[in-house]
Amino acid sequence: MTSSSGGLAIELVIPVYNEEASLAASVRRVVAYLDDAFQVPWQVTIADNASTDGTRDIGEALASELKGVKYRRLETKGRGYALRTAWSESEAEVLAYLDVDLSTDLAALPPLLAPLLSGHSDLSIGTRLRRDSRVIRGPKREFISRTYNAMLHGALGVRFSDAQCGFKAIRADAAKALLPHVEDNAWFFDTELLVLAERAGLRIHEIPVDWTDDPTSSVNIKQTALDDMRGIIRVAGSLAKGKVPLPAIYAELGRRPLLPSVPPSFFGQVLRFGAVGALSTAAFALLYLLIQPMAGAQAANFAALLITAVLNTAANRRFTFGIRGPEHYGLQQFQGLIVFGLAWALTSSSLLGLHAMVTQPGAAAELITLTAANVVATILRFALLKAWVFRSRTAARTSSDQITVPSHASAA
Repeated sequence: MTSSSGGLAIELVIPVYNEEASLAASVRRVVAYLDDAFQVPWQVTIADNASTDGTRDIGEALASELKGVKYRRLETKGRGYALRTAWSESEAEVLAYLDVDLSTDLAALPPLLAPLLSGHSDLSIGTRLRRDSRVIRGPKREFISRTYNAMLHGALGVRFSDAQCGFKAIRADAAKALLPHVEDNAWFFDTELLVLAERAGLRIHEIPVDWTDDPTSSVNIKQTALDDMRGIIRVAGSLAKGKVPLPAIYAELGRRPLLPSVPPSFFGQVLRFGAVGALSTAAFALLYLLIQPMAGAQAANFAALLITAVLNTAANRRFTFGIRGPEHYGLQQFQGLIVFGLAWALTSSSLLGLHAMVTQPGAAAELITLTAANVVATILRFALLKAWVFRSRTAARTSSDQITVPSHASAA
């Protein structure tokens, strides 16, 4: 790995807030690893975003003692704010960050950074969700992480697998183009950055990581999840309204796809829709059984149906109808939610009917009733998706082709 500019190759930012207990040991461990594994100029920056404990004294002492370590004091909280500030003012060719708890094995740093230093990729992320990743964490965090990433795939149509792993890197030119358009300054910051990068045609490199959960983490999982959901909705709205100048970023940094997508035949659509429907029904059943004891039958039905509806629309868009790319994605998800509303009305009515006939039905009876209603809803969903949700895009594309061809002919 070499630096093309001959200057600072890597700046590795460690955002911290009240980390006096672990900061010194973590920074020393990172510096020792970089000294041993990297032959290019590097710098470690401790980005202290408004700590109120002894983090500042420790950070300043480390910067004075260790070569290549810099301490920055910020008076505003937020991991995103810390990264934005440090990266925006960096002179390095590649910008990276990792969490201070070092949950990710440092052996993943060379494969994380090499594709960016070589110019092969624009962003690089660690993923805990690939089969060859080795992850140690509790079932609750595992479920929350996978559900969130599945929602992200369904709602925004992203292709990267893990948005939340605190182990990412970006080329400085890509950061310069993207950072002004990233609004979040907290935990959703890097997810938003990845979404915009992918939509702008940048190449995102993924590496499997060995990751061990930190049981002492102070992250508020519930609040972070709510903030992330709000972030997804906000970013989807911004993309739909064209607030982010993606074409300009694409023209400067984007990479074109190698092959156009080919839509499947009608028979193939039926088979694929059936497969997606079966998986959606199974996912609905699993989510319902997980949520029902905490929220009750109606709330569990609504939540499980909403999550599976978003994922179902995204899966059918790409897998069943062969549509790729961001064009009309937001509109089609909105139309898919209308289809969800009809399906919810159907399943909710079936649940009300069951409770009218049986005073206290068990969860098994509720699930059987809802599954039967979902079969009917699945058939209705296919008809509406093919005739309405994804028909408009096909018609628009055909109309556009009809307009474009004569103009080329006359020019010729």
